[in-house]
Amino acid sequence: MRRALLLAGCFAVVAGPAFAGPTGEPEPELRALLAKNIDAADGFEHRFDAEVWFVDMSGRLQPFVRDDAQRLQLLRLVHSEARRAKLAPELVLSVIEVESRFNRYAVSSAGAQGLMQIMPFWLKEIGKPDDNLFHTQTNLRMGCTILKFYLDKEHGNLINALGRYNGSYGKPDYPMLVVNALNRHWYHS
Repeated sequence: MRRALLLAGCFAVVAGPAFAGPTGEPEPELRALLAKNIDAADGFEHRFDAEVWFVDMSGRLQPFVRDDAQRLQLLRLVHSEARRAKLAPELVLSVIEVESRFNRYAVSSAGAQGLMQIMPFWLKEIGKPDDNLFHTQTNLRMGCTILKFYLDKEHGNLINALGRYNGSYGKPDYPMLVVNALNRHWYHS
C-alpha cells in the first residue's frame, strides 16, 4: 500500500507537470516514450523502481534537455553506463551538469569533448579506432570508466576522485560544484 501511495505521490508531485498537457490529460506520446525507455532500462531490480526513477529524473532533467525523447534516451544511457561502472547515476548526472550543461557537442578551452568532457587522448588509451567523443554512449562509457577508476584509486573519497577527474586534484572548487549540483538537482530527497 505504501509503495502504491509513493508511486501515486511521485506521479502527482514530480511527474505531473511532465505529463500534463493543456487539458491536464496525459500526453500519449510522452507516455509511450517513457514506457519504451523503462522497458529498455537495465540495472533496476523491479519495474516499479525504473518507473519511479525515470519519472523523477525526467522532471529534474527537463530544464536542461527540453525534448522528451532525447531526455529519456539520455537518462536510459546514463543509468546503464553508470550502473555498468558501478557508479550512482545521479553522480554522473551531476558531473555532466557541471562539465557540459548536457551539451553533447561541448568542447572546453582545453579540448575536452562531449557530455562528460573527455580529453581526446583517452581515445588512444581506452577507445576503439572508430570511437567519437560526441557519441553519447561512447562519452558516457569513457567518462564513467575514468570516474570509477579515480574513485577506486581514492578509496571512495569523492572529493579527491572528482579533483582527479577534472585535473584539479587538491583544489576544492570543481568537486564542490559537482557535490552542490548533486544535492541541488539529482539527489533523492
